[in-house]
Amino acid sequence: MQIFLSRRSLLTALAALPITALPLRAEERQKVSVALDWTPNTNHIGLFVARDKGFYREAGLDVDILPYTDTSAATLVANHVADFGILGSIGLITQRSAGADLVAAYAVTQTETGRLVFKADRKDIQRPRDLDGLTYGGFGSAWENALIGSIIRHDGGKGDFETITLGTSAYQALDSGAVDFTLEVYTWEGVKAKLDGLAQRAFRYADYGVPDEHTALIGSSSAFLAKKPQAASAFLQATRRGYDFAVDHPDEATDLLVAANKDALTDRKLVRASLQALIDGHYLRTAEGISGRFDPQKMTAIGNYLFEAGILKDGNGEKLAVRPDFSAYFTNDLLG
Repeated sequence: MQIFLSRRSLLTALAALPITALPLRAEERQKVSVALDWTPNTNHIGLFVARDKGFYREAGLDVDILPYTDTSAATLVANHVADFGILGSIGLITQRSAGADLVAAYAVTQTETGRLVFKADRKDIQRPRDLDGLTYGGFGSAWENALIGSIIRHDGGKGDFETITLGTSAYQALDSGAVDFTLEVYTWEGVKAKLDGLAQRAFRYADYGVPDEHTALIGSSSAFLAKKPQAASAFLQATRRGYDFAVDHPDEATDLLVAANKDALTDRKLVRASLQALIDGHYLRTAEGISGRFDPQKMTAIGNYLFEAGILKDGNGEKLAVRPDFSAYFTNDLLG
């Protein structure tokens, strides 16, 4: 009798459990792929946390994090090879304007992580207009030139500078005097420079007329979002859990990211310091507790900036004559 009662009690308890408490078998979970834009770093931490803490599994997903390759994440997504990808907002806007099937679906960073940097002992550089006539080390893209030129002109300069395409690290080029200034991602390169004892000073883009932006984001394609909206929503909400966990539990999140990428991430101190910079600067989650969501005004402002700078081109390489509707370039609808 006791055995019968125990089994009945067990069946009753199991029946009361929510469906999500019973994990789906691997073959029953929806497969989703996400492509990285670079070697693993703290911009990606929410993905690895969500995977390795089981958040994706709990959402009924089997998520494959695709490593960085010579083919950009944006190209993989736009050609429907990957369902999602880590993208930059500038890249998404320029490629979408040229006809690529891209939609921004999750704002990884809530504010700009880049800055213009130079050696701290450069007494001749006190403000952006002092950069006129100096040498910039970068990649020579239209975005870089427009950005730097507008920063200098906003401060009353001409916006004239030389550009050298870097074949070595920016810090080596700065240290050797091969270049006078460069651009860096503060939350990774800037943190590493500080840990390495490299004294720098910097100009923030937004202080000199450049609209703030969601520097890093997760993009998808309209084709995937239309075909599998439930899977897309489940992925994005579980991903947000991953990024929020990283903010609330930075030590464990750091260990998860490093453990998942032992060959690429050999400096735990850098990873942990980078994550702290993202947390302290309210990059991954705003002071008001917002994570993942796009600010429509920011998206429109940076889109307008690119359009007015003549950077946006159509599929034939011609400058856009009509300002796009940038509200169609992103969505917050799948975050719940």
